[in-house]
Amino acid sequence: MTRKEIILASLATCSGHTYTPVQIQKLLFLIDKRAGLQIEPRFDFKPYHYGPFDKGVYDELDGLEQEGLVEVVREPNLKLRKYRLRPDGSTQGGKLLETLDARTRDYVLKLSEYVRNASFTQLVSAVYEAYPEMRANSVFVG
Repeated sequence: MTRKEIILASLATCSGHTYTPVQIQKLLFLIDKRAGLQIEPRFDFKPYHYGPFDKGVYDELDGLEQEGLVEVVREPNLKLRKYRLRPDGSTQGGKLLETLDARTRDYVLKLSEYVRNASFTQLVSAVYEAYPEMRANSVFVG
């Protein structure tokens, strides 16, 4: 899978749900580390303020937005952007998700559910616990 394809498949785990930047970064980091997917080229996560971060994730999301597959939701009075699939992106992402072997697909579904339901503190803390090297450069106190 390409990076764009894994983003589409990952977001298709919960159609219509919006993902915050921290959620999408951590979801893709954990998939990259744990799901064993064949992604070429792989993401290049580095320790940053709130754990693993790859600017390339946003570049891919911007490209998917330009293709009409991802919607960037900007909440009034907030600088925070959230991401969700548009209908065509959901269709494509669902098809890509189905191409994964059952074990990997189930793992990605469970991981996505965890990321969506964990608080910011829970999510960042869990990543730091599992990957302490990602704490370098952190400004997170939790």
